[in-house]
Amino acid sequence: MKKNSAFVAIVIVLAFVIGFVLWEFVLGNPSNFKDPLTRKAPLSDSILGLMYVGGFLVPVLLGLSLMVFTFIAERFLSLSKAKGKKDLAALLPQIEKLLNEGNLDAVTKLCDEQKGTVANIIRAGISRFKEVQNNSSLSAEQKAEEVKKTIEEVTMLETPLLEQNLVILSTIASISTMVGLLGTVLGMIRSFRALGEGGAGASATQLSVGISEALWNTALGIGGAIIAIVFYNFFTNKVDKFTYLIDEASLNLLENIKVRFLGKSANV
Repeated sequence: MKKNSAFVAIVIVLAFVIGFVLWEFVLGNPSNFKDPLTRKAPLSDSILGLMYVGGFLVPVLLGLSLMVFTFIAERFLSLSKAKGKKDLAALLPQIEKLLNEGNLDAVTKLCDEQKGTVANIIRAGISRFKEVQNNSSLSAEQKAEEVKKTIEEVTMLETPLLEQNLVILSTIASISTMVGLLGTVLGMIRSFRALGEGGAGASATQLSVGISEALWNTALGIGGAIIAIVFYNFFTNKVDKFTYLIDEASLNLLENIKVRFLGKSANV
């Protein structure tokens, strides 16, 4: 968890730094403006210049967008690692077949090759069963309870890793929308102030700056929020399916151990 906290902190700092650099030196490149020195009048065909005059909230929104894409990439990599080398839909029937045959060593070997969350949980359950299998001081029910307890403990350690950083995506979605709306309000204030000060002869440049600030902040804020929400729901659905597979594999392991191993011991 400490490593993840450090990773999150680094991502946040770098995202805002990169966002500011993009705003100041890419969007604010003098070649994007009619007045290169003051950079207040963007060229009519320069989207970058129009984005630049969106104001100081633009780099904040750029930073939030960079964070969204970073955590999306991190979740894809983490879930891919948690899945393991093979498709779980194909792996679980193989494990079930070996369990039905009573071949725990083959299951352990398969889990070692597979790696990932489900494989770790099954391997831990089998390892614990092997430790207590020949313990005559424990009844069959106690042995099953030991295996169940181990599976639950490992599941509690593995499951949070699947959900890690998802709350950040949902938080960014909310913040991005609010920051975008704030930029919209500030842009409209600037436009109305220009109208109030200049009346009918208000500077077109002043009006365009205010309107640009309002529209680009809205676009960046809502755009970032949409991407964050879509992928938050996508990853949440992935985690739910993963959790279901974990429960299915754990239950199948316990039932097989009870029936094929402990059941025989109990009848002795």
